[in-house]
Amino acid sequence: MVRHRPSALQGCARHRRRQCKKCRSGALHLPAGLESNKGLLEEEVVSEFDLQTARNEVMEAEAKLALAEAEEKSAHNNLSYTEVESPVNGVASMIPYRVGVLVSSTSGDPLVTVSDDSRVYAYFSMAENQMLDMIQRYGSLKHAIEEMPEVELKMSNGQMYSCKGHIDAVSGTIDESTGAVSLRAVFPNKERLLRNGGSGTVLIPSVRENCIVIPQAATYELQDRIFVYKVVDGRAVSTRIEVFPQNDGKEYIVESGLKAGDVIIAEGAGLVREGAVVEPKNTRGE
Repeated sequence: MVRHRPSALQGCARHRRRQCKKCRSGALHLPAGLESNKGLLEEEVVSEFDLQTARNEVMEAEAKLALAEAEEKSAHNNLSYTEVESPVNGVASMIPYRVGVLVSSTSGDPLVTVSDDSRVYAYFSMAENQMLDMIQRYGSLKHAIEEMPEVELKMSNGQMYSCKGHIDAVSGTIDESTGAVSLRAVFPNKERLLRNGGSGTVLIPSVRENCIVIPQAATYELQDRIFVYKVVDGRAVSTRIEVFPQNDGKEYIVESGLKAGDVIIAEGAGLVREGAVVEPKNTRGE
């Protein structure tokens, strides 16, 4: 909370409160006098003029009371402006102003930014073809969001965040400049480890059973096609493979082109020539 010096406005609010009490007191006893004048008029003790004067005094007292109440409310409103409170609980940013600096609604920078970090939203992008593959796998975008497994977050220091999150929103449009779709994942942040404006990598798990996994270093690309070198009769043979569209940046899941027991060159595929003699040092079927 930021508080402006409120002493002057506090004094004004107290004065308006006393004025309102005074007007309220005056407005309370005048109606009794008006009723008394009505009885005296019937007995011809007072004139019609006296009765009308009593009515005017009552209306004047009511008007003064209404004005005093409005001024009291205005004084309290002005006093409330001396305290700036955040509508949410969270972590506050650095205040860009020094004590005593004049601020107003036209100031360029906000007084302070408060972030509710009990839950943290991570915004990231997915390629259009990956999004289409995901929708086709689950049947619809709604089912994809509902049935997609929990996601993980790799923080900027390379460590994995301890709590898993889930994707709760997907953009309905595709960015024409990048061809990507925006998604949002939400993570609990009870320990307040994640902060507003931070960066990281969202990991979406994909489970595939009984599949062949090879390192990406064992492949090379030619005209958007992926190849590996199989070792056949002691020589390198170029073989085209089909891989699963989604990967972790280190390995490929092979969908066709290799079978269990095949021997491939695991590293430096881009330096190997077709038919080169190869002496396997270690073979492993995956």
